[in-house]
Amino acid sequence: MDNNDTYLPSKKVRDRYSISEMTLWRWERDPKVAFPRPMIVNRRKLYRLTDIEAWERQRAASTSAAA
Repeated sequence: MDNNDTYLPSKKVRDRYSISEMTLWRWERDPKVAFPRPMIVNRRKLYRLTDIEAWERQRAASTSAAA
């Protein structure tokens, strides 16, 4: 694990996008969404912030390209 990595728990990810736990669960399983996979530690899901930000940039790029 890189010392510069920041990890967000599921709650912070849900708050970031104002989504429910069920929506996050669906995003994790939908290959079309391609949401970053979490790391599981003691049954807690942790998402690497750099992966989340890269996913946001990729989604923004694909949205602007389609417009």
